[in-house]
Amino acid sequence: MESMKSKPRDGTDSDLSEQIKAATKDSHVRAENTQLMLNYQRGQITQTQYKLLLCSLYEIYQALEEELDRNADHPSVQPIYFPQELARLESLELDLEHFFGPHWRKRITVPSATHRYTQRLREIGKNSPDLLVAHAYTRYLGDLSGGQVLGKITQKSLGLSGIKGIVFFSFPGVTSPNRFKQLYRSRMNSIELTEQQRREVLDEATRAFEFNIEVFDDLQKMLSITEEASSEKGNDAASRTPTTFFNSPMLQFAFGVGITLATVGMGVYAF
Repeated sequence: MESMKSKPRDGTDSDLSEQIKAATKDSHVRAENTQLMLNYQRGQITQTQYKLLLCSLYEIYQALEEELDRNADHPSVQPIYFPQELARLESLELDLEHFFGPHWRKRITVPSATHRYTQRLREIGKNSPDLLVAHAYTRYLGDLSGGQVLGKITQKSLGLSGIKGIVFFSFPGVTSPNRFKQLYRSRMNSIELTEQQRREVLDEATRAFEFNIEVFDDLQKMLSITEEASSEKGNDAASRTPTTFFNSPMLQFAFGVGITLATVGMGVYAF
């Protein structure tokens, strides 16, 4: 099949980045209006929510960045491969250590929704590296777009000082987010894809949004369940510290059912 550079099936000259934006428009709006994201935008994020979100973001970015590294020379991945500027794994490790201490790896709670997300990333990294473009674009440009604002909201909501606990939102390798996003889109639009591959990338971008929507909804449901259960315990539950609450068997079980980032997705819906 003939290869083409950012030329859609209808024969127009729309770029791949514009096509993704159009294809995910409805999902984008739905994601922004999940209860968790609305709470976040209102500055109502709690430390428990944020810590659990960091856990899921870590797992998602670990899968995404390992697959991008493994496929760095693939013709569809190479143009949008910017590990020095965009990699989030190390920053997430620093944030997790801040909240959980040096043994944070033993305290991560990873739910089934996050597993589904990471399994998909592993699957396409192995079998269809072209589709990594959709996830990288959705995650990184979203985080770049919303990072500064969401970082400040998190800092204020949780009473954090300095950058500790919110390193995830910082991109020291990117001096101008707007110019870098222009570069990223340009590089992505230069990727040569067949018509079939293009359709698959657009479908995958929508799928990436759906993963996040499901995750945010599940997180809100699990939080509601645990809040209701803790309320029934009355004064006993109220007397617990936030750390004890997070480590309780009830909470571990609830969040093992299914939540996430970015990630998932902290700023993912701002691009």
